[in-house]
Amino acid sequence: MALTTIDDNTALVLIDLQNGIMSAPATPHSAADVLARSVELAEVFREHGAPVVLVRVSRAPNGIDWVPGRTEQGGRTSNGTPPQGWDQIVDDLAGHAGDIVVTKRNWGAFYGTDLDLQLRRRGVTQIVLGGVATSIGVDSTARAAFEHGYHVTLATDAMSDLDADAHRHSVEKIFPRLGETGTTAEIVELFVKTRS
Repeated sequence: MALTTIDDNTALVLIDLQNGIMSAPATPHSAADVLARSVELAEVFREHGAPVVLVRVSRAPNGIDWVPGRTEQGGRTSNGTPPQGWDQIVDDLAGHAGDIVVTKRNWGAFYGTDLDLQLRRRGVTQIVLGGVATSIGVDSTARAAFEHGYHVTLATDAMSDLDADAHRHSVEKIFPRLGETGTTAEIVELFVKTRS
């Protein structure tokens, strides 16, 4: 589906672009490419006074705030203390006073955070979504945004995954059911056009 519109009250929401996650291998887009496109989107949104939300995942040192439950891959258990600064937003995106920073403890950015409140206070009706990992944090957040009644636009080249098949499945099978997809260039062009 082609992009049709960008609402007047649209926010950019970027998932887990933080030190510890951006240092992991990514596919099909490199972490550097995802970051460059995310920075481009953030700069355009800031320039036009639209909200930029930077979501990071973190946890207490003892892991007590992680979601409980058993998994076959053991992804919910604490495996020691993460490196210092692993949960900090990468420098290329951090440090803008007007940005909203949301800290999550789960895959998705809505559950257990004030993201919905922050967006609704600003009258946001649509989100443009990017980040890492496509099939985990981005997918979970897209589903919740759809369930919360937001129009969802997914910047498919401003996201990546640990697994190319998982990325492809989300982009081709899941995201078209939740919103509209497009490249960073297409989103920027439509965003700027609607504000001219």
